[in-house]
Amino acid sequence: MNTHATREPSFRQSVDLMFNRAVALMDLPPGLEEKIRVCNATYTVRFGVRLRGQIHTFTGYRSVHSEHMEPVKGGIRYSLGVNQDEVEALAALMTYKCALVEAPFGGSKGGLCIDPRKYEEHELELITRRFAYELAKRDLIHPSQNVPAPDMGTGEREMAWIADQYRRMNTTDINASACVTGKPTHAGGIAGRVEATGRGVQYALQEFFRHPEDMVKAGLSGKLEGKRVIVQGLGNVGYHAAKFLSSEDGAKITGIIERDGALVSENGIDVDDVRAWILKHGGVKGYYNAQYVEDGAAVMEEECDILIPAAMEGVINLGNADRIRAPLIIEAANGPVTAGADEVLREKGCVIIPDMYANAGGVTVSYFEWVKNLSHIRFGRMGRRQEEARHQLIVDELMRLDSHLGDAWSMSPDFKKKYLRGADELELVRSGLDDTMRTAYQSMSETWHTRDDVADLRTAAYIVSIQRVALSYKEKGL
Repeated sequence: MNTHATREPSFRQSVDLMFNRAVALMDLPPGLEEKIRVCNATYTVRFGVRLRGQIHTFTGYRSVHSEHMEPVKGGIRYSLGVNQDEVEALAALMTYKCALVEAPFGGSKGGLCIDPRKYEEHELELITRRFAYELAKRDLIHPSQNVPAPDMGTGEREMAWIADQYRRMNTTDINASACVTGKPTHAGGIAGRVEATGRGVQYALQEFFRHPEDMVKAGLSGKLEGKRVIVQGLGNVGYHAAKFLSSEDGAKITGIIERDGALVSENGIDVDDVRAWILKHGGVKGYYNAQYVEDGAAVMEEECDILIPAAMEGVINLGNADRIRAPLIIEAANGPVTAGADEVLREKGCVIIPDMYANAGGVTVSYFEWVKNLSHIRFGRMGRRQEEARHQLIVDELMRLDSHLGDAWSMSPDFKKKYLRGADELELVRSGLDDTMRTAYQSMSETWHTRDDVADLRTAAYIVSIQRVALSYKEKGL
């Protein structure tokens, strides 16, 4: 890996080290500290599926870190790198993430050791349904106990299969749709879920740029507009984050790093065009409108204003941390900066917006989807037209004034159309996500600035979330 490999903590160790750094600054009873740290349970399942004339055996995991609130929540990833340590570390992050954004869930995570690209769609469906069956019969998929969601290697399609499998096993459960989130909108999903994590990254950066004192710490000034951004990983999260930042905030995507290399352009890269190229050609190599760099990892070390690691954990480690030049890193992926690298970057003055906050958009909108499934009604259905009717009263009165005052006063051309339209589900979801990301950032930033012993946003995030988990346990009488 690198010359520092022996000193590099694993992902699981990184999470524990960062937890330890935070609790050292807190006044928790030792027993409660240990209770919050440990993973409650991990279930390992090995099951067979008949494919291509023979039985193939697969290994999967579902880990429950904390049940201070139920149900527990966390994605299911499909990757050959899935192992128990990784799943337990991700489950712990989910606990802290949910607490930070005040989503009423404990932390969980699941994974299946598989390369989904090696299987046909009908084969993946058989594998997914069998995995779902093995988990659901042990209540490790359940609307009120354990609610999965998409993660790396999975998406709407897999969630629809899981939901249907649960429904087949629980034919009288009226809340069956709430057993999993991230479903397609036609199958009980919610508008805005696919884009949610990337949208959350955008809202997180917008809120950061509303705090001048935080920008000063990163050596940045002004607005998001014109800021040079390098994105590592153009999957679902990286693509949406880059798209929204460039098209809506005026940021300039100067680098895109993918599996087969990277693209760089000081003039900015068209994210949608690159995405279309990747879908057609399987990688960025050969893309015509930017410079191709074979050593993609080296592009993370290029000069930029904002670096967005949006793929795997551990991509910024002791081997390359001292060469990272971005003054601001926002962790769109889970654990992309190791504990060792985190220390190196902090000493350099780099500000890191931590993963447990930065990529919480997914679980926030999953929460909205879960609530929608339990209430059996889409958001906006009851109030949208009533909102429009009330707005119509104001517009009618303004038009009356307009006709009386003539050229002396008039409404802006699009005012009536914009003001009259009531909020639909997508707008309500985005509003709720924006509010969540603002509030969570403010709680972190306040802790960062009001305590002399808190040196960075990550420690602040852990303190806020651990404090909330501790309060939940105390209320339970523990």
